[in-house]
Amino acid sequence: MPFILSVNAIAFTFLDYPMNYIELVGTLLYLWSVWLIAKRKILTWPVGIISVILYMLLFYQIHLYSDTIEQIYYLGASIYGWWLWKQSPQQDNQVTDVTFSGMRSQLVWVAGTALVSLITGLLMSKIHLLLPVLFLEPASLPYLDALTTIMSFSAMWLMARKKIESWIYWIIVDVIGIWLYYVKEVKFISLLYVILLFMAVAGYREWTATRRAARPV
Repeated sequence: MPFILSVNAIAFTFLDYPMNYIELVGTLLYLWSVWLIAKRKILTWPVGIISVILYMLLFYQIHLYSDTIEQIYYLGASIYGWWLWKQSPQQDNQVTDVTFSGMRSQLVWVAGTALVSLITGLLMSKIHLLLPVLFLEPASLPYLDALTTIMSFSAMWLMARKKIESWIYWIIVDVIGIWLYYVKEVKFISLLYVILLFMAVAGYREWTATRRAARPV
């Protein structure tokens, strides 16, 4: 692996925190992509793809295996979202047809997310025994990591489908992520999740406002 793609390749130190290159660039691109998606800009998808690849490398190196697998999903979902949004009605390069899912559909998503999170947490707690060649050490916080991973899967899919409730999933993920990444001592990403929490709330408000404006009087 090229040195610059290692967590040991430090770009600078700020307040005694060593900032590596992949965390720095991945985080800046991720913030930009979230701002773009809140504004319903299609550019969010290619920007997000680059960020996803960098985070995939980061999480694997700090043994957050669920998060590593999550990035692989994000990569596919980003390609799908990019294609889907290009098919959508647009105004000034923004998608306009954002909607809520029906109540029954939302309940199915919540139940499914909870069940798959539990199964994934169990699997990740044993992954170092099942695949010791790939996963050299036990996963950190496997159940909590799995919950944020599967919730993020749901949120990403719903967002690609332009469903407004996707932001509620992101808000919950961000609250958990603030603590999780602080404990794992990737404090810059923990700070990122504080920012993302505010952006998710703003994104939810903007998408709901767009939906209200699009509804006939």
